[in-house]
Amino acid sequence: QVQLVESGGGLVQAGGSLRLSCTASGRTVSRYFLGWFRQAPGKEREFVAAISWSGTSTHYGDSVKGRFTAFRANAENTVDLQMNSLKPEDTAVYYCAVGRSVPVVESTSYDYWGQGTQVTVSS
Repeated sequence: QVQLVESGGGLVQAGGSLRLSCTASGRTVSRYFLGWFRQAPGKEREFVAAISWSGTSTHYGDSVKGRFTAFRANAENTVDLQMNSLKPEDTAVYYCAVGRSVPVVESTSYDYWGQGTQVTVSS
């Protein structure tokens, strides 16, 4: 089993920045990919970013490319998502997940999920 805990969500004005963190515990995750997804009210879950636990491989959704960056944090078993130039349409609950299947853009490729953290961007 893998437990995931997200943190760092909150309220920010458009154009601002937030950093989310996802910390894993339990089974070793070194061979997993970590993905970030988001879900806004009334919408389907959307792929945001994915990163290998080594940090050497990343992939981003088109809507966040150039604004969001996923990277290994200094804290053990933690991956961060730096979100810059935030827009009101980025408002959603953000989830991290780990999995070993492909494609990384599909939520069904992930086995374990965090509880989610709310990000709200005001206009």
